[in-house]
Amino acid sequence: MNDSYKIKNEPFYQAQGEEIALYEAAYAARLPVMIKGPTGCGKSRFVEYMAWRLNKPLITVACNEDMTASDLVGRYLLDADGTRWLDGPLTTAARLGAICYLDEIVEARQDTTVVIHPLTDHRRTLPLDKKGELLEAHPDFQLVISYNPGYQSLLKDLKQSTKQRFTAFEFAYPDAELEAQILCKETGIEAGLSSQLIKIGIVARNLKGHGLDEGISTRLLVYAATLIKAGVAPRSACRMALVRPITDDADIRDTLDHAIDALFE
Repeated sequence: MNDSYKIKNEPFYQAQGEEIALYEAAYAARLPVMIKGPTGCGKSRFVEYMAWRLNKPLITVACNEDMTASDLVGRYLLDADGTRWLDGPLTTAARLGAICYLDEIVEARQDTTVVIHPLTDHRRTLPLDKKGELLEAHPDFQLVISYNPGYQSLLKDLKQSTKQRFTAFEFAYPDAELEAQILCKETGIEAGLSSQLIKIGIVARNLKGHGLDEGISTRLLVYAATLIKAGVAPRSACRMALVRPITDDADIRDTLDHAIDALFE
């Protein structure tokens, strides 16, 4: 097995519930897993942590609307000796027995995601039509997908025929106390400062649907804490990491800037 795909160091992950034990049970049965949740809530970190915990290689694909089935499965390439086949990341994972993580899968075209279907049921196979090969997945192979339901639309949603092939987790932002602990452990800031940052996050999340498509993510709160730990003034760090990335609306920006000024007088 190629160790280059293994996570070398333990990623920091703070459990919110039973997700670690439940994922381990899903992996033991090699059940495919779907993770739903808002931007920056820890979906990708959780998958990395579980791959490390299980000591399994992890191959991650950042899905996008231009991604084709060949990008996932593989294609023939021309070189000096003629043509040669190059496995795509999904095929590589199925051969090696890796966890294949398709991040933000709804960004991919629906005709592309259909290629994963034979890997998610009793067949555990991947047809390589261009190569004339039917690849049987390695016994250790597992497929994991994620997406943000907040951005669902008729054009960007998974078909029911795809959804019902997966077990699923629904992630949310941690509660205030747990999120404050995460900031402290992740960045080393003091508890009082962590609590102040969480308050700004709560203000922004309450504006979701009232001018904001998404609130401030845990990831952005970590960014702000990291800047402050590096010596950046709290107000400047919060504006840079928490406000400017999420909105171009002057009124929303001013509302959040006032909340920051009130906390860091």
